[in-house]
Amino acid sequence: MTKPREHLAGDAVIAGAGMAGLFTALKLADAGCQVTVLAGVARPGGATSTWAQGGIAAALGPDDSPDQHAADTIAAGDGLVDAAAAHLLAEDAAARIADLEALGVPFDRTPDGSLALGREGAHARNRIVHVGGDCAGSAIMAALGKAASAHANIHIVHGWNAAELVIDGGAVSGFIARAGIETDAPHLAFRAPATVLATGGVGALYAVTTNPPGSRGHGLGLAARAGARVSDVEFVQFHPTAIACTADPAPLATEALRGEGAVLLRADGARLMQGIHPDLELAPRDIVARHIAMEIANGGQVFLDCRAAIGAAFPKRFPTVYAAAQQAGIDPVTQPIPVAPAAHYHMGGVVTNLAGATSLAGLYACGEVARTGAHGANRLASNSLLETVVFGARIAADIAAHSSSAAAPSAAPAGRTAPRGADPHAAEIAKLRHSMARNVGVARTARALETTLALIRDLDAQCHADASGYRNVLAAAHLITAAAYRRRESRGGHSRTDYPQTDISLAHPLPLTLADAYATAPPRPTARTA
Repeated sequence: MTKPREHLAGDAVIAGAGMAGLFTALKLADAGCQVTVLAGVARPGGATSTWAQGGIAAALGPDDSPDQHAADTIAAGDGLVDAAAAHLLAEDAAARIADLEALGVPFDRTPDGSLALGREGAHARNRIVHVGGDCAGSAIMAALGKAASAHANIHIVHGWNAAELVIDGGAVSGFIARAGIETDAPHLAFRAPATVLATGGVGALYAVTTNPPGSRGHGLGLAARAGARVSDVEFVQFHPTAIACTADPAPLATEALRGEGAVLLRADGARLMQGIHPDLELAPRDIVARHIAMEIANGGQVFLDCRAAIGAAFPKRFPTVYAAAQQAGIDPVTQPIPVAPAAHYHMGGVVTNLAGATSLAGLYACGEVARTGAHGANRLASNSLLETVVFGARIAADIAAHSSSAAAPSAAPAGRTAPRGADPHAAEIAKLRHSMARNVGVARTARALETTLALIRDLDAQCHADASGYRNVLAAAHLITAAAYRRRESRGGHSRTDYPQTDISLAHPLPLTLADAYATAPPRPTARTA
């Protein structure tokens, strides 16, 4: 690869224009910093944040407290939550909800004017603030996008995808970005004193996912290839109730439906969760997802029945889910919705401290790409959007405290606003996605994990040297699979049928690097098919 031209990006450059990236940018800009945001090449679905249905968890009710919210977060995380991160998340929630309201987010309210608070799985109280029933993500993203586009200190650059980190003297000083997904696409170095990864998660590494196509672990792989410390990457949350249909990505039936009383039924009409967990449908997501997957694996079907709990009010109260169900040929007012687990959220990622700083000097991570310690082995429902704003604000405060007030960057050259053609690695990525879904999904075994490790190593060996974006995808898949192979127990979002019990000696994070992933026990020679 020829040396890229350089572009000075101000005080900070942020890769990602989802909720984590835009909220961090706004906090930095309000502190007087000049910020460049790489919005990437447009893909169907856009940022994952836009798709979020449920809302944001915050202890705002008279019967609630940040301590109770933190306790629920720790309990859901199945022994691996960093208590300090959980308490910070819960304690900062009210202030961040106020920030979003000030930006114009129209949270739903009760007739007396107070915020309407919904209930979701594993929460001891009603504490989910929402918009239009199931439109929180799109409403928040609309408000953030409007504010960021209007802010004089924020410079949104479309058409450039972060592909590698720029490292000088052991510290990160920006991104090398490509203007497209092709190996010969133009590239440019965006340089700044502070660099923020806000690239989202890994769900689209799986063939069945609720995430948009761009969520393939690019940021995780990019950081790991530069030597960043990662942890908890074996813990992938499979949302229990994606609508079972042929759409890719699979449309989501929000957990708020179960919070309103919708029930999970077997094909014979029996309650699926009866006798399995005292909270029934509102048990932690990993438990519900595993039992739905088991029922389907045994030849059954599972349905989410909203008829009695919501009924005729469905189109108005949950318009997003209603439209998706209608598109799949289902009328949820009169019919139960067929559901199946789908890759939804990544608890692990690039390790950060409580200020959002990673193990690489100059690099921060925010949102789903980060491992802050707040989620452990299983994220509590609606803590994901909360994490983006809580840690986005903390990252901005840390950068602003050390900022030297750089000059506003000049206009960056235009990138590509859409892919030029077909992804040159589309066939390989499709093969990888199916292998991840089959072998690194809701239930895992050593043999299955070895099969996918072999596939990943074969694909990596055949990879073009300049295909940095594709290498990032392979690195993310490699880390997840190797970490799942190494953790010989079942805990939270990681279920090993060959090690079905939780091992108390493994009640701690198992950090790793990409070198550790390669050092993982080699796959058996006979297991080299996807």
